[in-house]
Amino acid sequence: MTMTTDTSTNVSAAGPGRGGRMSRARKRDAVLRLLRDEDLDTVSRSLGVTAATLSGWRDAFLVAGEASLTSRSTDADALESGRLKAKLGEMLLERELLEAKIAILEARGPGPLARRRSQS
Repeated sequence: MTMTTDTSTNVSAAGPGRGGRMSRARKRDAVLRLLRDEDLDTVSRSLGVTAATLSGWRDAFLVAGEASLTSRSTDADALESGRLKAKLGEMLLERELLEAKIAILEARGPGPLARRRSQS
């Protein structure tokens, strides 16, 4: 049996607890232990989770990391989404202002565009 000097090993020994949920930080630390070549069974036993669960966390971590490397298209999509949301906001505001103006004009009297007569 080998001793590990990594403090995350000692901190994580309690396992996930009754609810079976672990924080994102503890999951990340577990995955990093695997990526540092710690034994899968050893890490899973120390955390009280199955090897399959731990493998799933590792796989999801790696997929997310790979996806972040293709940030160029994601950034372009985010910029386009932001631009469209801003345009939608402008259009909704313009619509509200036009509806208020129509209500004011209709409240003046007969016909939506009736002019007031001058008093001469």
